[in-house]
Amino acid sequence: MTSLVSELLLLAYDDRTGRDRSGGFLEIGLGGAVVLELAIAGRLDVVDKRVQAVPGAPLGDPLLDERLAAIAADKPRTPKAVVERTAKKLKPVVLERLVSGGVLRRERDKALGLFPFDRYLPNDPAAEAEAKARLGAAVDAARADDARTAALATLVYALRLERAVFPDRKTGPTRKALKAIAEGSWAGDATRKAVEAAQAAVMAGVTAAVTASAAASS
Repeated sequence: MTSLVSELLLLAYDDRTGRDRSGGFLEIGLGGAVVLELAIAGRLDVVDKRVQAVPGAPLGDPLLDERLAAIAADKPRTPKAVVERTAKKLKPVVLERLVSGGVLRRERDKALGLFPFDRYLPNDPAAEAEAKARLGAAVDAARADDARTAALATLVYALRLERAVFPDRKTGPTRKALKAIAEGSWAGDATRKAVEAAQAAVMAGVTAAVTASAAASS
């Protein structure tokens, strides 16, 4: 099963240009994806508005286990702080993992013929196609049949990626359906507090980034 954090990155990258289409917000979204995945797995709780790790066996995903260990070793923090700390240096780690796994391929290029940069293009499109199919079915129904698809819809909504993910759909109705999924009661009672806190943290992080960008350009 492809992790939520990998699915989000694949959806955010343009299959033709190999570039990130999130407007600079992907890293905070990836942090949110990790926290949401941990919450769905029942490994995070929120006590007195602070996130705490829940003891248990390793999840079997090195990235998730590493970030969970970091949360467990840290003092309890607000959901926003946990998402932000989890997001640090996460994007290159996820990209490298997808390249190493053969899902993406890295191609070197130069902007204006001078400035080198990397493109990340599909090498094995199956994982992204499966994520898009699940997400498309959820948007059609305005609800998701499983927690991971609902979490992915929440992240796409928070990062405003609906136009990038569904270029052939009308943006307004698509965003309305994603919002309905995000606000639905898709998390179990035991994880609801952590899931809702992670959702709010990603939205707050994106909103803060947009506000700061607008202030800098004015």
